[in-house]
Amino acid sequence: ERTINLKLPFVRELCLKYQNLDPVKELIPVRPVVHYMMGGVSTDVDGCTPLPGLYAAGEVACVSINGANRLGSNSLAECLVFGRRAGRAAALFASEQRVHHRNALAQAHDEQKRLESQFLQKSGGRERVAAIREQMQATVEASAGIYREEPSLTRAAAKLRELQERAEDVSLDDHSHTFNTELQSALELGFMLDVAESIVECALHRSESRGAHQRTDYPARDDGNFLAHSLLFRNEDGSSRIAYMPVKITQWPPGERIYGRPQEPARETTAAVDQSRQDKQSLPARRAS
Repeated sequence: ERTINLKLPFVRELCLKYQNLDPVKELIPVRPVVHYMMGGVSTDVDGCTPLPGLYAAGEVACVSINGANRLGSNSLAECLVFGRRAGRAAALFASEQRVHHRNALAQAHDEQKRLESQFLQKSGGRERVAAIREQMQATVEASAGIYREEPSLTRAAAKLRELQERAEDVSLDDHSHTFNTELQSALELGFMLDVAESIVECALHRSESRGAHQRTDYPARDDGNFLAHSLLFRNEDGSSRIAYMPVKITQWPPGERIYGRPQEPARETTAAVDQSRQDKQSLPARRAS
């Protein structure tokens, strides 16, 4: 107990407060959690997106530093290296614009008015942000976690479409125009529903297993059809479509990643080590100098 209190006091406090569990006497339960977004807005190495003038960097962007599985500390390079490149490229783009686009400013003003009308001037909405967000989280966690399969992904896609429709009828208690955190949560909910749709739809159409995407109904990797990035687009009618962008292979082609070593290779490795030891023992002893 003294060691835990000395080295892990905060961990013990969290366990006691949120789990009613004392790590001095009981094992701490461990489970997978959503830690990082490996996808994001498609960009080049300068953070430039397909939309001219829009740049993205960090966890929101996909400059393809991760591939199908993320290595530790990749986020550092995404933030520092590509954040710097994106900032420089965006500044250069802005400095080269000789004419301010009034149409773009007008569109931004119209979008602001639309959001005010939808969330701040509307009354009588029946849905709450927290309720929809909680159902969205439960849906994605149940269907698009570590292991995935077609039936659950199909149900999740239908549920997310339902939640997107319900999100149009969200009601806010706070109608102020400044420091409105409830409005911020409502806007974030719409974006998160779009991201959730992207995850589920791309997982549903990728009938293979690769990296962190593990389909129990398609356990093998299919380089012939899916050695590519999944790109999801929004059509004018609100529907979505998926396209694929080929992966550029430079030095290291994709290989099989095995979680846990098969039994037979393990025995062969052990035998090789034993043979190596025997060979060393049969060598003549080196004379001490």
